[in-house]
Formats: sequence, C-alpha cells, structure tokens
Amino acid sequence: MFAAKDSLLTRPSGGYQISRSLRFNSADSAYLNRTPASATNRQIFTWSAWVKIGKFVADSILISSGNGSSAWGNIEFNSNAITIIEVNPGVNYYLVTTQLFRDPSAWYHLVVAFDTTQATASNRIKLYVNGVQVTSFTTSTYPSQNYNTWYNSATQHGVGRLFDGLVSYYFDGYQTEVNLIDGQALTPSSFGETNAQTGVWQPKAYSGSYGTNGFYLNFSDNSNTTAATLGKDYSGNGNNWTPNNFSVTAGAGNDSLVDVPTPYGVDTGVGGTVRGNYCTLNPLIVNYQTTTYTNGNLEGRATGGGWSGMQGTLSVSTGKWYWEVNVTTSDNIFVGIARTTMNFATINPQNVSGSVVYFAIDGHKRVDGTDTTYGATFAIGDIIGVALDLDANTVTFYKNNASQGAISLASTTLNGTSIIPLNVTAIDGTIAVCNFGQRPFVYTAPSGFKALCTQNLPTPTIGATTATQAGKFFNPVTFTSPNGGAVVTGVGFQPDFTWNKARSTAESHLIFDAVRGNSTYLITNNTNVEATFTNGWIPSSDGFTIAVGGLSSSQTYVAWNWKANGSGSSNTSGSITSTVSANTTSGFSVVTYTGTGANATVGHGLGVAPSMVITKSRSDVGGWAVYHISTGASYYLLLNGTSTAANEPTLWNNTAPTSTRFSIGTSGAANTSAATYVAYCFAPIAGYSAFGSYTGNGSADGVFVYTGFRPAFVMVKRTDSTSDWYIWDTKRDTYNVVTNTLLPNSSGAETSATSIDDLSNGFKCRSATVVNASGGTYIYMAFAEAPQKFSLAR
Repeated sequence: MFAAKDSLLTRPSGGYQISRSLRFNSADSAYLNRTPASATNRQIFTWSAWVKIGKFVADSILISSGNGSSAWGNIEFNSNAITIIEVNPGVNYYLVTTQLFRDPSAWYHLVVAFDTTQATASNRIKLYVNGVQVTSFTTSTYPSQNYNTWYNSATQHGVGRLFDGLVSYYFDGYQTEVNLIDGQALTPSSFGETNAQTGVWQPKAYSGSYGTNGFYLNFSDNSNTTAATLGKDYSGNGNNWTPNNFSVTAGAGNDSLVDVPTPYGVDTGVGGTVRGNYCTLNPLIVNYQTTTYTNGNLEGRATGGGWSGMQGTLSVSTGKWYWEVNVTTSDNIFVGIARTTMNFATINPQNVSGSVVYFAIDGHKRVDGTDTTYGATFAIGDIIGVALDLDANTVTFYKNNASQGAISLASTTLNGTSIIPLNVTAIDGTIAVCNFGQRPFVYTAPSGFKALCTQNLPTPTIGATTATQAGKFFNPVTFTSPNGGAVVTGVGFQPDFTWNKARSTAESHLIFDAVRGNSTYLITNNTNVEATFTNGWIPSSDGFTIAVGGLSSSQTYVAWNWKANGSGSSNTSGSITSTVSANTTSGFSVVTYTGTGANATVGHGLGVAPSMVITKSRSDVGGWAVYHISTGASYYLLLNGTSTAANEPTLWNNTAPTSTRFSIGTSGAANTSAATYVAYCFAPIAGYSAFGSYTGNGSADGVFVYTGFRPAFVMVKRTDSTSDWYIWDTKRDTYNVVTNTLLPNSSGAETSATSIDDLSNGFKCRSATVVNASGGTYIYMAFAEAPQKFSLAR
C-alpha cells in the first residue's frame, strides 16, 4: 500500500491542485455507500463532480439515493446521455439530455442543482457541463413544486451504484472532487472557473458551507480502503463513505490514480507522481475484431474473429516517453507504437505498415510489417517497457527492465510523424494491461523519459508567448443580418481572411481577405471572377462589417475567420514575385500573384511546407484548385465541385511545396499568363491545425480521426469517388452530436444530413455513409478550439 496521504506539491500561481481520482470498474462492482443519520433538505441541494468516462454502458451511475426497492433517484450516463431521474414508484422527474457524452479521453465537470421550491418548473433542476448550462432535453419532466427527493433522506446513498431492489447498476470510469452541498442550489462558479490563459474551464476549491449532510470526496488518502481513508469526507462534516470493491494495492488492480483534471508536479520517472489527464486505450477506435476495455480503459482484450489493434488516446511528436504493458493471459500479443493515422477498422493490425512492434511469442520485431529477429520472448507476468525517444528518433523495448536494443525510426513510415501507443492482441482473448504513468511503474523509466500525461506535453507554439487559445488565430462566429448587412463582433482578433456563409437560406459562400482588399470577394461554389462591392467587408479589431446589400435580410450566418498578417508584403522566394500576408505562428498565409503560363514557383511565407493550398484565378473564370498533402502533387481537387481527385501533374508541376514556396505548372487553374491569382496556404501546427486522410468503415460507429486537439472546425472531402465537401464547427453545434453541415461547393442552406462527434483529441464519424462510406478515402482539414494539453471532454 502507498503512503498515507499525498503531500501537496508547490502550487502554481493561482493554481488549484487535485491529488487523486478513484477508478470505478463496473466489472468489479465498485462503489461507495453511505446512509445519513437523519434527513435534511431534500428540496434544495447541489451535486458537483469531475468525471472521466470508461465504458459506454447503459445505466452508468454517478450518484443515487433511495429505499433499495421500489423508490430511488439517480444521476447517470445512459445511452451516452446524462439522465436525471427519480422513481417513487412512478416517475416523478425525468430529464434526458439531447447532448451525448462519449469522449473517454478527457475530463467532464458536471453540476446538478436542485431547488424544487421554484415556481418555474425548469428552474427546479439545472444541469451544467464544463461551466455551461444544458437546456436541451429529449425528455424533460420536472418534479412538482416543493417535491422532496430521495437525496439527503435517511436512506442508502451510493456513489457509483444504484440500489433499486432488482438489479444493481454501477459506474465505469473515474471520479474526483465529488461535492454535495446540502441546502443550496449553486452554479458552476462555486466549483470552477475559466482559465484566463487557455480559455478552458478548470476546477477551483469550493469555499462555502456544506450543510448537515453535505460532503466532499477527493480520494487523496489511499493508505487503505476504509471509510476513514479512501472514503473520507473532507468537508469537515465527517460524512465518510464506505468503499466497496476498490483496491489501493500496488499493481494493475490499483484504483487510486493520479489521472486528474488539474496538471501539476514534476515527473521523476517512477510513475504515479505527476498529475494531469493521462493516456488510456481508446475505445472509440473501431477494430478489425471485437475488443473490450476494462479498468478505466487501461486493459484491452481481443474477444473474437482475428487480431485487435488498440491505440492510446494521446500522441507525441517530440521528447522522451515511457510506459509499461503487462501480459496477463497469453503470449499472443505485440507491444509497440504506430502512426496516429493507422486505421484498424478493415485491416489486420499485426503485420502492416505504420507500426513498430515487439512480438511476445518469438521475440521478433515487426517494422512497417517486416518481421526480423530482435530480442527475447516474453510471456504471462512479464513487464514490457516502451521507451520512445523522439529526440534520437528511436524506440527501445524492455523485458523486465532489460533493454532489447534500440530500433531506429529514421527509415520507417513513422519518421517525423505523430506517434501513439499500440498494443495488438489475438483472438484468444489476450489481455494487455497498460500503465502510462497514472500509477507507479514496476520499473523506473530510463533517465529523462516521462509518463504520457498532458502535464508533460509541450505547450503548443500557437500563441505560447501570449495565450494558448487557438481562438486568437482562428475563430468561427455566428450572427444574424438584420437588414442585408451586419456588424459582427466576438472574433477575438482582426481577421485577415473571412469565409462567410448563410445558414438559413440558399446563398453563396463569400470569401474576403486583407491582401485583395475590402472591396473584393470571391465565391467558393462557382467559377466566377473576382467581384467588387465598395467597402463590402471591413475588418475591425474584434470582427468585421459587411455592408448593407452584401447579405440577405433577417437570415442567420456563420463566418470562419483566420488571422494572417495584414495587407501583405512583397515576397521573392519564388520565381514569381508574390504579395504575402503570412502568420508563421498559426501556419496560414494569403498569397496573390500573376501567372506566367510557364512552370514557376510562388513564395508563401510560412517557413514550413504547407499541407494544403487552395488557389483561384481572380481575373479568369475557373475552378478552385486544391492541393492536399494526402493526395499529393500529381493530383488536385476542386473546392467548387464534387469530382474525385484528378491526376493533373501540370497543375502543381508534380512538385510538393517546400518551406518557402509552392510550385505551379502550365495549368490555367493556377498559372495562366497575365492572369491574377490568390492562394490560401495552410501548414499544420501541433495542437492547432491538422491535415490528413482516413478510410471510412461504412458504420454509424465510424472512424475515429486523431488530431491532437478539440476541433473548432472540420472540413472533409471524399477523394476516390464523387462527393460534396462538408464543413462542421462548434459555434453552430455547441454539443455532440455535431450535425449542422454546410457545403463549400453549394449555395444551399445548412442541413443536418451527416454527423460527427467533436472530441478532446479529434473527431469521430457518426454516419454510415456520406463521410464514412466503407472503403472510401477522405481528406480533412481541422482547426482547434483547444489543444489536447488543455481540452476537456465534450
């Protein structure tokens, strides 16, 4: 067992520290229970907790109360919605959120405030998620005025379990900072606040009174599993809870972890020290065969049909990282690393390009699918350490702390990519037990290697000197045009590129930028030349004005805004002199140039190679040509069309962009003699933007796409078959499922024909077709709302 109680590390300025979380494994029937000595205020109270989801199961109970037979009330995740219900024995209140909660990779803050004395029914129960009130419910039956709930009654209460007399339901995941305030209906501001630097909701200490039956559980004392230690109430009331079926013994079964929503501390390499949101296995990945996850997604098991590839929830591209895997049932397992773009939905993961693995049964390594001798075999009970050194570009596997030798990544497909943990287990039910540092390692990590935790991730370079908010460089806004024009604020910066589209009516996409000037615009859904509209778009320090006559009256709009660097300056990096407005911090530039009709290059000003370039002739009728890194320099797509990726080497001169310029050939789409052009260039920035591809699986349980941040904007296009382009953003859809879609190639109004889940570390397709057709190849571009280092579950 561990030392009695965590000592607090030095607090950062203004920082609040959470020491530990408690893992509730539903397979263990783990829960806490308490029966108050007497009833108190059953009408007015507040429950608050920080929660990280494990399994997506029906009736995953957060807190409950009742008589243990026909009458009970609880707050739970049920079919991915939050449900607040009481049966006594008929239904007395019943709220089910429209919003779905299925992000297992980060923490949620939940607050439920009861006040049944309120005259207005909807004020009697209020739910908040990450500081924002939830107001949309598929079912909304509120309690009658002055109704006495089962909470704070002298009956059995459960954290992580419901007692209904027939069957017991349990929670699966992690909880910490569990508060119940007896006698007060509070808002989230009593328990959390917005971080001024990151713009993300974070915990703060509750400083008010608790009332007689109130309590505060932080699970910081893991010296034992008694009510006076693990179940201790830190409110001062002494309302301790009895833990059931938890373990604090060192090893895989330990349920006291340092996976918490407040990052702090220094990683010493022993594991179980530094605090933050930790990597787990990702149950959102659709596998080649059925895979089950337990123990807070730290254990994965293949359960039939073939081999299962299990990826982590957190990737890295620099630094030194260490984690351990324990084999508990057989030796049919590979342990290793993979590119984040690996898709195991339709391929056998044991022998494919894009991974480096160490195989138990023969000790071989498989590098990009090629099998060669490597090290010792390993079997049940052995601990396999993975030391990923991205400074030296190697990975070393350890068997029971004995190095099996460094493997170079330089000549592999993983070279220079974002890398994520990978376990591959077999049909026979092999269990891989992972420890990414949320509990002590069996063996101390090699010197300088760190646990896979958000606290250890580098701060993204995007705005690191001022603010880490991605919204300082890209931000969507929604607005209404009252009279055919609009004054729009809330962008957060002066935009240099605004892409505007009507939502409620059919109207063309309008493109404005600071280099071409505020009196010109282009339209993405047609091939027209540049048009003029005197002072049609005038940017300001926090938004822009679109003059009357530029929009339709009384319609709703969305505008996607990027920050470049003003009106631009001359750039001579290419054979054609261009005018460039470049923001090297955010990887975006606006480029104008005049074509020559001969093979040429154009400077883009980014300092790194762009992954996406969109060009359009300003002076000639012609399409919007798109270069994307995933289709390559021999192909192009049309932003204004639905066609597949077309093979046309003369467009980009069959040459990929470099750090200083992009190439153009003799195609009129990018280089007619004397024609004027604009190009919008985008380079990936870790934690802020991502450009890649994926293959659809044809299921509503669709492909998960890792971006390393919570997207604010996603655009997707199929490349191997005709299809529209699709855009989603988190201003039009503030919660999951994200359904409202606009098409760059169409003037049509907003629809909800397809959907994704927007998550703390990427997005997941939730449509069986459209952007997820079986075997279909898709490209995407995405921009962050918050990097994974700071993002909460959504």
